[in-house]
Amino acid sequence: MAERSSGYRPTLEDVAHRAGVSKSTVSRVINGEPRVRAAVAERIREAVDELGYVPNQAARSLVTRRNNAVAVVVTEPQNRLFVDPYFNCLLRGIRQELVRQGAQPVLLFIEEPDDYPRVGNFLGGGHVDGALLFSLRTDDPLPAMVDHMGLPAVFGGRPADDSDHRSHTYTYVDADNRGGAREAVRHLLSLGRRRIATVTGPLNQASAIDRLDGYRDMLPDAPPRLIAEGDFTLRGGADAMTVLLDRCPDLDAVFVASDLMASGALRVLRERGRRVPEDVAVVGFDDLASIAEATEPPLTTVHQDIEGMGRLMAQLLFRRTSAPSASAADSSPLSSVVTPVRLAVRQSA
Repeated sequence: MAERSSGYRPTLEDVAHRAGVSKSTVSRVINGEPRVRAAVAERIREAVDELGYVPNQAARSLVTRRNNAVAVVVTEPQNRLFVDPYFNCLLRGIRQELVRQGAQPVLLFIEEPDDYPRVGNFLGGGHVDGALLFSLRTDDPLPAMVDHMGLPAVFGGRPADDSDHRSHTYTYVDADNRGGAREAVRHLLSLGRRRIATVTGPLNQASAIDRLDGYRDMLPDAPPRLIAEGDFTLRGGADAMTVLLDRCPDLDAVFVASDLMASGALRVLRERGRRVPEDVAVVGFDDLASIAEATEPPLTTVHQDIEGMGRLMAQLLFRRTSAPSASAADSSPLSSVVTPVRLAVRQSA
């Protein structure tokens, strides 16, 4: 049982005395250093628990040069972050890994151009050990900002800055967006559909560009009237579906670049009297259970492991920050990871 009295806070010396080791050995175990025998480390951990010892975080930071805090930077409005289940899944995976590593997430939002200097000042102020960044747009200054300040960073999704082919210098975790789109369209073609439209995501984001490229890989001659841009929201999917039906009333299938947009598209098809899948087959992208299993009919969609990608982002960041030289300026980027996807077939196609 922990020996916690109301007026006394156990010290490092108390733990060392209880475990029968030196203070430096206790310090190495508490700071996660590997050079301690397993039996000794376990004895120290037992002493910590018995005494109720809580490390002094300020002193610990001076020794380890770590804050045990990670910035999670999102370039989305706050209200969208908390209503879009994609972000909920990604953040859940990130948080799981941060908790496992004993780190605290610091959530930062960029909604307006004026937010960049504020977020940049915080990131460069030594408050966090690294940053996880996602939902970036083309020409977003964040990748260059963190690169310039030498802050270890991992990106959720391939940075869309391809104008000078620099995205290979960043570490990112992404799904096989292009391959997943090809699978979606291939499935629709296998059903005998021939007038296949698509609702894209915002074309200033790499994931949306890659999914459109996958659609075009399978349908290189698709006319522009079969392509409508959405914004990864329910309303955006509904509006884009309305545009497509007005342009091409006889379309018989649609690949929608996110489940949330697909839900909006299904609503419009129902309002227009189109039966799914008899008249129009629909395939989404994400496989978010809260959407794909709840639509009418249940949504055929491309499955990506969103929560797993969040965990992997945090793991890659810790691999960087735990290295002997932890700054991005003097260590080469870790290899980026593109995770596999698969088609989850339900009743909509």
